[in-house]
Amino acid sequence: MKLLVTGGAGFIGSNFIRYVLNKHKDWEVINLDKLGYGSNLENLKDIKKDERYIFVKGDINDFELVSRLIKEVDAVVNFAAESHVDRSISNPYAFVESNVLGVYTLLEAARKFNPEVRFVHISTDEVYGDIEKGSFTEEDRLMPSSPYSASKAAGDMLVLGYARTYNINASITRCTNNYGPYQFPEKLIPKTIIRASMGLKVPIYGTGENVRDWLYVLDHCEAIELVLEKGEKREIYNISAGEEKTNLEVVRTILKLMGKDEDLIEFVEDRPGHDVRYSLDSWKIMRDLKWRPKHSFKEGIKRTVEWYLSNEWWWKPLVNEKVLHPTPWKLKW
Repeated sequence: MKLLVTGGAGFIGSNFIRYVLNKHKDWEVINLDKLGYGSNLENLKDIKKDERYIFVKGDINDFELVSRLIKEVDAVVNFAAESHVDRSISNPYAFVESNVLGVYTLLEAARKFNPEVRFVHISTDEVYGDIEKGSFTEEDRLMPSSPYSASKAAGDMLVLGYARTYNINASITRCTNNYGPYQFPEKLIPKTIIRASMGLKVPIYGTGENVRDWLYVLDHCEAIELVLEKGEKREIYNISAGEEKTNLEVVRTILKLMGKDEDLIEFVEDRPGHDVRYSLDSWKIMRDLKWRPKHSFKEGIKRTVEWYLSNEWWWKPLVNEKVLHPTPWKLKW
């Protein structure tokens, strides 16, 4: 199988590329990435000489480039997205451009130049909004709370619309919060590890009681692979590990693993529209595709902390003012 992976130099995309190339010796991957702030070619340093791997620098909004690449492949896995909620509050248009118009460009290219291509669109649990009790199923309505999640919801609707109108063989995955190696340092878990390793305060929004379900990135990669190979057209698959933790619990766990004192924790002004709790029901992918997460949070977070502490070469060049000196959401980036 030959894949076009968009956004493959990012956190989840790069882990997915490495995962499928290691598992499938007869697969090939074209990685299309514009190398924005969340992308890093060092994520795939170990496979860049693999003859089955090709990197193309480019934007998913470049219709001519996307069309040329889509003609060559059997499947598209779309990771390309602006994904940092705080940044979406400061600059919503960049999220509309990537997460809506970029998805449209990919779908149009598929419709016109490779209508038989398999199309897997990677989305997020944030499109559902928050939920105090219970868990969202794939049939629940979408109630996004930020420009980021609204743009992702719009992209999802385009995928479903093209699948029905033009018979594009498309599926959507919606995952909970990922963590693991190669995650951009502005995100909660790597930022906590990095700042704690430097003896700096670890900022937590509000009271830290916001709840997320944490999914180890390699478990997510395996779920995407199953959807790619066995998922049904026009179906949505929730992907979660059932590992719900408050942000405060996550930070405390990391500090304990690192032997750091909790006095490093610093509560800061909450951001607007901050969802209280995310929770997904993943019974559908477990029942239909026989997927199960293999890593507990206890195991996954230990592996993640160890990876960051052992790979300063990777994150030190990426540590910038937003990591060392975080500013309130209301200030422009």
